[in-house]
Amino acid sequence: MFVRSKSGIDTSMTMSECDLEGNSAGIDLSTKKKKREVSVTCEGFITTYHEYCENTSIHGVQYLGERERPKRERIFWLFVFLVSIYGCSTLILSAYTKWTETPVIVSFAEKSTPVWSIPFPAVTVCSETKRVLKQKGKETTYADLYSQFSEEMRASRLFKPQNVSALEMEEFRTLLHVCNTQIIEEDMPLIAGDDLDYFDVLERMLPQFERYFFYCRWLSRFGECEKFFRKTLTEEGICYTFNGLRATEIYREDTYQYRHSGEPLEMENISSRHPPWTLESGYAHGSEVETFPARVLSAGARSGIFLALQSFKQEVDYACRGPVQGFKVLLHAPDDVPQVSKQFVRIPMGKEVLIAVKPSMITMSSGIAEYHPIRRQCFLSHERSLRFFKVYTESNCQLECLANFTLTKCGCVKFSMPRNMDMPVCGEDKIHCYDRAERQLLVREFERVKALNAGNGDSRGVESACNCMPACTSLVYNTEISQANFDLEEMLLAEGDTDFLQEYPGSQMSRLSIYFKQSQFITSKRSELYGMTEFLANCGGIFGLFMGFSILSMVEMIYHFTLRLFTNLKRLVKVQQK
Repeated sequence: MFVRSKSGIDTSMTMSECDLEGNSAGIDLSTKKKKREVSVTCEGFITTYHEYCENTSIHGVQYLGERERPKRERIFWLFVFLVSIYGCSTLILSAYTKWTETPVIVSFAEKSTPVWSIPFPAVTVCSETKRVLKQKGKETTYADLYSQFSEEMRASRLFKPQNVSALEMEEFRTLLHVCNTQIIEEDMPLIAGDDLDYFDVLERMLPQFERYFFYCRWLSRFGECEKFFRKTLTEEGICYTFNGLRATEIYREDTYQYRHSGEPLEMENISSRHPPWTLESGYAHGSEVETFPARVLSAGARSGIFLALQSFKQEVDYACRGPVQGFKVLLHAPDDVPQVSKQFVRIPMGKEVLIAVKPSMITMSSGIAEYHPIRRQCFLSHERSLRFFKVYTESNCQLECLANFTLTKCGCVKFSMPRNMDMPVCGEDKIHCYDRAERQLLVREFERVKALNAGNGDSRGVESACNCMPACTSLVYNTEISQANFDLEEMLLAEGDTDFLQEYPGSQMSRLSIYFKQSQFITSKRSELYGMTEFLANCGGIFGLFMGFSILSMVEMIYHFTLRLFTNLKRLVKVQQK
C-alpha cells in the first residue's frame, strides 16, 4: 500500500505493519485489564483479611492484621498462634484416638439385680463310670482289652482279640475316645470294623440312671430325677443336664445334635406358653414364676437343687478314668453347650458338697449398639452367625471353630463336636490328631494376634481367625464350694437300716446342693465412655482453651472470605470504573 503525504513525500506501509500495531495495542489493553483484575482481587482479599482480623473472636489474630503494629510484634504473635495450633492439634488427635479405640467402658450398673431376673444355672453332671458290665466275670473289661491291644500293637501292628464279641469290640473302640486319651500313641492304627455311631454305643454302656441319680429335690419338691435331667452328648461321653436349652433351640436343623435331641421334658413344656427366653432380652414381661429355663425367687439351699448321687465300688473302672472317681459337675448358662473337660467341679464319693453360686452378668446400654463390633469388642446376637449354632455365645463360637479346625487338620471331627450329617467322625486312629488340634488352634491364635500386634503393641481391635469375641450380654456362674464327709454306712447303722446295702451292694453316695448365695447381685454394664457428644465437647474445650475458637468463629471465617469478600470486590470494581 502506497500513501502520498501532503508534503509530497511518498510514505509506504505494508498491511502486516498495520496489523502488528493493532495487535500490540490490543495486547496492552488485555494485559492492563488483567492487571487491574488481579489488583482488585488482591486489594479485596487484603481488605477482607484486615476486616476479619479486626472483628474475629479467635485470640491473637487481631494483632496479625493491624497495619501500624511493628513487624517484630506481628511475627511474635504469628509464632504464638502457630504454637497454639500445634498444641491444639496434638490434644485433639489424642482425643480422637481415645474416641476410636476405647469408646466403651465396663462399669457397675446403677442398681442391683434380683436373682429371679436370670435363669438358675444349667447343671451338667457326668459320671466317671462310663461302662457297666452287664454280667460280671463273663465280659472282658476295658483294662484287659487295652492291655491286650497294647501288646499286639507292639508286636504285629494288628489287633485281633480272641473270644471278644462284636458288641464288646464296639464298646472298646468307643471307650478309647472317652477314657484317658493322653496315653494313646500317635501312630495308632485304625481297628478293623464298621463305622460306629458313638452316641448309640455310649447310650448302651450307660449305668442305669435311677441307680446313679438316687433322688432329686428342686424348689423343696422331691421328685424323680428323670423329670429334670436330659441326656447331653459331651467330650466326656453322655452326661445329664438340668435347666439347659434343648438341642433343637441351640443347634441348627442340619446338625447331628439337633436330630438326636430327644423328647422334651415336662418342665420344658412350660416355655411353650410364653415367648422364649434369650440372654439379651431376658424373660418376657408378664412371665409366670414357673417358666423355662427355670428360675428361683430367693437365695439359699431351699431355693436350689439337691441331688443324691450314687456309684458302686464293683462298677468302678480305674483303667479308664484313673484313680479319681465320682462325678464331674459343670455350671453354665442355659444357652451354652457344656464343655465339661474345660471347667468342672469334682464331686468325690462319700462327701457332701455345697456349691454357692454368685452370678456374674454383663449387659449393655442401647447407645453402643451403633458401634462396630471391633470397637466395642463384643457381638450382638444378630451380628455373628454360626454354622452349627442358632445361638451365639463365645463358648459356642470357640467350639465351632475347634470343629472346623479339626476337620481341616484331621479330615474328621471328634464324635462330640458339632457337625453336619455328612461330616466324617474320627476313628481311633485320629484320637491323637484331634487331641493335638486343640493345642495347635490355641498356638495359631496366639501367633496371629502376636504378629498383628508387632507393629503397634496393642491387641485392641485385632480380630482373631476364629473371630469369637464375647457376646455383648453374657452370664457366668461363679462358685464357692464347701464339703464335708458323708458316711453312708455309719448313718445306716445308726438308723438300724440293713436293707439298703443289701439292695444296693457296694453303694457309695455323695450329696450335692446348688443354690444362689445372695438374692441380689451387682451386674456390670457396657456403656459409652467416649461418644460423639463427649468427643465434640472435648474438642470444643481444647479449641476454646488454646484459641478461643467456637462454631461461631468458623461461621465468621466462612462469612468474611465468601460473602464479605464478594461485597468488597464488587465495591472496588465500581470505584475503579468511576
